[in-house]
Amino acid sequence: QVQLVESGGGLVQAGGSLRLSCAASGRTFSNYAMGWFRQAPGKEREFVGAISGSGGRTYYADSVKGRFTISRDNAKNTVYLQMNSLEPEDTAVYYCAARGGYALGYRGYEYNYWGQGTQVTVSS
Repeated sequence: QVQLVESGGGLVQAGGSLRLSCAASGRTFSNYAMGWFRQAPGKEREFVGAISGSGGRTYYADSVKGRFTISRDNAKNTVYLQMNSLEPEDTAVYYCAARGGYALGYRGYEYNYWGQGTQVTVSS
């Protein structure tokens, strides 16, 4: 079992930055690829990006590529989502998720464990 807790959400103006954190506990953190997803009101959950267990590979959705960066600190059992040049369209609840194994997944069902989410609101 893996427990995930996100933090760092909040209200920011368009063009600003936020860094989300996701703290994990339970199993060996480096054995898990981590993903970030988001869900805006009235919309389906959307893949944001993912990072491999070692941190050596990342994969991003086109909508955030070049603006968002995922990193992880396995010594701290934490994964981060650095969000720059934020746009109102980035407003959503952001979730981190964990999946065992080597592959980076971009579909929600590929992930076994989920955090409770943190709200990000970008004002225009």
